[in-house]
Amino acid sequence: MPIVRLLREASLPGATVFQANPLRAVNLEGHIPQDKIEEIQRRADIVELVSEYVTLKKAGKDFWGLCPFHKEKTPSFKVSRDKQMYYCFGCAEGGHVFTFLMKVSNMTFPEAARHLARKTGIVIPERAMSDQERRQYGLREQIYRANEAATVFFTGSLFSAAGLEAREYLKKRGIREDVVREFRLGYADRGGRTLKGFFEKKSVPLEVACQAGLLVAKTEENGENRRDVYDRFRGRLIFPIEDAGGRVMAFGGRVIGQGEPKYLNSPETPVFSKGRNLYGLNRTKEGIRKSGYAILVEGYFDLISLWNAGLTNVLASLGTALTAEQVELMRRYTEQVAILFDGDEAGKKALKRSLPLFLAAGLQARAVVLPEKNDPDDYVRRYGKESLEELIAGAPTLVDYYIDDIMGDQGTLEGKQNAVKEALLFLSTLDDAIVRNLFLKRIADKTGIDQELLKKEMSRPRKTSAGPGPQRNTGESTLRALDKVEFSLILFLLQHPESIAKVGETGVLDYFTDNELRDLAQTIIAKGLVEGVADPGASFYLDCLDDGPLKGLIVKSLLEGWTDDERVCERYFTDMVKQIKRKCLKRRSKALTIELGKAQEKGDSEWQNRLSLEKTKLVEEEKLL
Repeated sequence: MPIVRLLREASLPGATVFQANPLRAVNLEGHIPQDKIEEIQRRADIVELVSEYVTLKKAGKDFWGLCPFHKEKTPSFKVSRDKQMYYCFGCAEGGHVFTFLMKVSNMTFPEAARHLARKTGIVIPERAMSDQERRQYGLREQIYRANEAATVFFTGSLFSAAGLEAREYLKKRGIREDVVREFRLGYADRGGRTLKGFFEKKSVPLEVACQAGLLVAKTEENGENRRDVYDRFRGRLIFPIEDAGGRVMAFGGRVIGQGEPKYLNSPETPVFSKGRNLYGLNRTKEGIRKSGYAILVEGYFDLISLWNAGLTNVLASLGTALTAEQVELMRRYTEQVAILFDGDEAGKKALKRSLPLFLAAGLQARAVVLPEKNDPDDYVRRYGKESLEELIAGAPTLVDYYIDDIMGDQGTLEGKQNAVKEALLFLSTLDDAIVRNLFLKRIADKTGIDQELLKKEMSRPRKTSAGPGPQRNTGESTLRALDKVEFSLILFLLQHPESIAKVGETGVLDYFTDNELRDLAQTIIAKGLVEGVADPGASFYLDCLDDGPLKGLIVKSLLEGWTDDERVCERYFTDMVKQIKRKCLKRRSKALTIELGKAQEKGDSEWQNRLSLEKTKLVEEEKLL
């Protein structure tokens, strides 16, 4: 079945041609005019967008980085500014600005389009929604809107009379006002229903606010069931938690004065998962890129305090045990991390627990252990930024820290034996043979035990995998055999859309032997001629394709490099047209020869004469080529 079925009415004015275009299909949900979608796509810079999520390095005209969609140690993720496209040669993910944002941030198309519109300064006209449309509108979008409204409310409350106590608390801790405003800190008063009242005034549905975790619904037994709704955050300094693109996903609240819990976070919601996000990323990612490494701390205030001291390359783990998803998120921006946890026993245990995660992700991590009874906030306020940077520079690698800590000062033979067994048991869980060997060498150096003996010992508790891991499939193996020249002409059209008119003049599509590729070429031509977009890039035509192996192969091929030399392009185009026609003519000529043989066997002279005439015409046409 063809990728897209071209309507016969394509040439008629106002005809609806691109029924398979996913951007058009989902556009109805977000009420975004098609001309605005195209304007967003023209004005958004894919390199700038991807750089918000991945550290890119320029190589020639293009940019390379570690793929955000699968784990890898060698960059195979390519981004082209000229083509406004990306492609991963490892997992075959590819597309344009909309598809990247939809996948990396789990957005719907309307969410991605509106986000990019805000970034590019494009105003999308709004219209009032009906009750039915409002109910159908995405819950995620409503939660983001509720979170943004709450952020404005909390910020206003902090700088009002009600927020005096919170402002005094921040002043006492030395946090400057510009830092407070940078991170949009706020205050939730002790009333318990002030945010609820604000939402009612602003017509924010209370049900949405409850699903966002901002309000809590409680059913009370009072003779009859009565559902009461009140504010989740009360009497707390508020820390909005943003995603990498700057949207507020959730909130953290620190109690002012006495009270438990000390920190209260938003619950899991359709837009927020604590273990998959990092606090401060939207603000600190540029600082991380410039410095070449990230400082990882445990809490909101640690990050705010370090930023306040001039360290802008900090991330916080949202106060929970570090997860593989959080480490993978860090990996998009840097390969170097300094883990700055408290110097107490809990902080040391957290450091040890994080080691397998950093090793699995291929990140180089340093263990920065602060003096006892110091957290990052205490240390930087007491000793300053330079002292902390010196501490980080001299910190041991996480591997060295783990070995030194686990081996420690084992005073007895039994103690040393148990420590070695624990270290070897940990080593047996590591998949990377090189890392295992380096780790083993460090243990041998530390203990004085022969490395070969340690290897034999480790082989006993070594866990065997249940089977080979899932193999990445680029999708190309699932493609049927495509006509290479016809496929190349498709790529040429996408790369040089100014040639679309020429294709129609040559009539080459009548010579295509691959019906699927012919349908696709017709759709590309119709899209270019009917929509009349000025200077469209290849990414403009990607939505003519259904997601699948062929689309992945096209994106990959486009990013593998094409010449821009006009003379070369002209000759290349002419040669492809000739090859496609010549191949088709030879195929027809062969079929005619077979038919002639059948006509001769039957003695049908009229049939023979007609076939001979057709074959003569084919030969003449082939000579002209």
